[in-house]
Amino acid sequence: MFKEFKDFALKGNVLDLALAVVIGGAFSKIVASLVTDLITPILGIIIGGINVSSLKYNIPSSISGGVAVSINYGLFIQSVINFLIIAFSLFIFIKVIQSVQKKKTEKIIVKGPSNEEILLREIRDLLKQK
Repeated sequence: MFKEFKDFALKGNVLDLALAVVIGGAFSKIVASLVTDLITPILGIIIGGINVSSLKYNIPSSISGGVAVSINYGLFIQSVINFLIIAFSLFIFIKVIQSVQKKKTEKIIVKGPSNEEILLREIRDLLKQK
């Protein structure tokens, strides 16, 4: 059973997936910092000096049954910005990878016949002559 688990865990796909999860976690922290530390303050300046993440709506305690409740829609807006930046970054990353793969495919297609193909053609032509 341990051997089967080891074989499963050390397959290329599982290791690639684990690496992708770790890199994705680190990437999301970078994007969160980008949004929190750069984009949100700039957005706040544009909309009049308001810190977007601190936007909230307070529901009076008389309406909510004696308990003060606040709806933090600014944090939601910041999360949406995070998502959009991550989605856009992944879109660009995938486009670049597809572009590189397409160029590799084009190089393979442009390449002429291999030496084996040339040799086989010559043999075929010689056999036809006899």
